[in-house]
Amino acid sequence: MATDKIEFTLRLREVTANKIAEIANRKSRSRNAQISTILEQFVEEYEKENGDIKFEY
Repeated sequence: MATDKIEFTLRLREVTANKIAEIANRKSRSRNAQISTILEQFVEEYEKENGDIKFEY
């Protein structure tokens, strides 16, 4: 099955990882899904303030 998702390693402070896990639990998400949501929201807000990010695929 094709997907547009990539895998990569992310290093976080333990306290940050634990807090994200707790937030994810409260929202019935996996920690990975919560981190993806956080990053997607960040990019969306960045583009609202700074314009679209364009790149070649």
